[in-house]
Amino acid sequence: MTVDLLLRGGTVHDGLGSPGRVADVAVAAGRIVGVGRHQGNAAEEVDCDGLIVAPGFIDAHAHSDLLHLAGEPQTFKLEQGVTTEICGNCGFSFAPMTAEAVALLGEAWDELAGGAEMRPRSFAGYLDEVEAARPANNVAALVGHHALRTVANGIDRTLRDGAIDEMRALAAEAFEAGAIGLSSGLIYVPGTYADTEELVAIAEVAARYDRPYTTHMRNEGDEVLESLDEAMAIGRRAGVRVQISHCKVAGLRNHGTATRLLRRIAGGRREGIDVLGDQYPYTAGSTFLAALLPPEASEGGTEALRTRLRDAGERARLRAVAEQGGAGNGLWADAEPHGVLVATHRDGAAAGCTLAELSGGGDPWDRLCELVADDPSATIVIELMAEDDVRRIMGDPLVAVGSDNGPAHGSGHPRTWGCFPRLLGTYVREQKVLTWEQAIRKMTSLSARTFGLHGRGRLLEGMVADLCVFDPARIGHEGTYLHPDVRPSGVELVTLAGRAVLRNGQPTGERAGRVLRGGAAA
Repeated sequence: MTVDLLLRGGTVHDGLGSPGRVADVAVAAGRIVGVGRHQGNAAEEVDCDGLIVAPGFIDAHAHSDLLHLAGEPQTFKLEQGVTTEICGNCGFSFAPMTAEAVALLGEAWDELAGGAEMRPRSFAGYLDEVEAARPANNVAALVGHHALRTVANGIDRTLRDGAIDEMRALAAEAFEAGAIGLSSGLIYVPGTYADTEELVAIAEVAARYDRPYTTHMRNEGDEVLESLDEAMAIGRRAGVRVQISHCKVAGLRNHGTATRLLRRIAGGRREGIDVLGDQYPYTAGSTFLAALLPPEASEGGTEALRTRLRDAGERARLRAVAEQGGAGNGLWADAEPHGVLVATHRDGAAAGCTLAELSGGGDPWDRLCELVADDPSATIVIELMAEDDVRRIMGDPLVAVGSDNGPAHGSGHPRTWGCFPRLLGTYVREQKVLTWEQAIRKMTSLSARTFGLHGRGRLLEGMVADLCVFDPARIGHEGTYLHPDVRPSGVELVTLAGRAVLRNGQPTGERAGRVLRGGAAA
């Protein structure tokens, strides 16, 4: 038998957690046609001796929604071995959008858009645009609750008559178009204004299409268990699979309590709730600078936010709310000014400085308000977690891997450029928190199951030949919070449906990515 591609003699991992075995992997017509000893000819043969051959990695939590429409091919995921990313997380999808919604959200979401145009789009139109742009990697997209709510209700806390019905109808349109699931971000405006009943009503639509509900919960610190209970209640009542985004226990007061989070997730599964999670391998997170403020600061949109922050009385009132901590009051109580690093800001001089440094001995709260008023889309890297908790969550078999990346330009969080190689190099090879087979399962089949990615996430005969070949002795990432945009090492070959999109660690220029639509065959 003559095949298109033969990966000869690597240590093959099937993505299901089975031990690796030395074998050949044969590919023809975009599919894996043999795993074992291949006796025939091949149009191309690659010597994989000493290398690991795995299914292409699946990024369970990405924010690359518009990056593939920004012109230049975005290869920063391929360089990590990622062949498919799940976009639209934390409630942030850029469709459906109306002109009114763009006017309300555009400036605040500008950094997340990564330089691409934010404009009115249907969800079907958005997916068609990404497909036409020929992305560098596969893209599957969630429909975000923020978008649904803004189109139906503006940036207002109180729901208008008929708003829930409109959100349900918009969600159904998105699922018909191929949305892979529903996401919420319950610390961000306007998602934070939703109560449980509203979320259940929309999640019921996701359940009807057998799509999951992913959530950035209301609180990941003092009230993390209560927030987890709400997420699982939504899953139970709506009959929907639940994905807990970027699992963590945040804030110094909560360090050392990861076991409680994991026990609650396991308990939910014993109760019949199909709940899983994802995580990035860092002690610092990244978000909007405005997330330090109570969400009520942003009610009514960007100009209303600026007006409040430039009023001394309002700043003082908002500070009193923020210092209470807990769900619905922002991240201020979980943060320390010296642990908040400004990643992006219109004032370039602010980027790379901590909030403590930018305060210059003055009041960090007042400086925060000034910085947000000047740039509502500014982003930060924020120290929140303890290393022991990160390792404990990482070791749980119910938690997959998601980078939570931002745009791959300028400063930012190193997870954008190196999440997957860092986990493999630091936590598998060096620290042995996971075995190779455990880590690869978390990066492949676990997320393929959650998001219904048929034909992907497993290295078996008949599956789509999305593959990653890497050197276990070299894989890693040296990026830091101050210098994040470092290319990873050790990823040698990446294929999409058998076509080489990265070879010898370098993108080939081949744009073979597809839009993977919910409910569609592989």
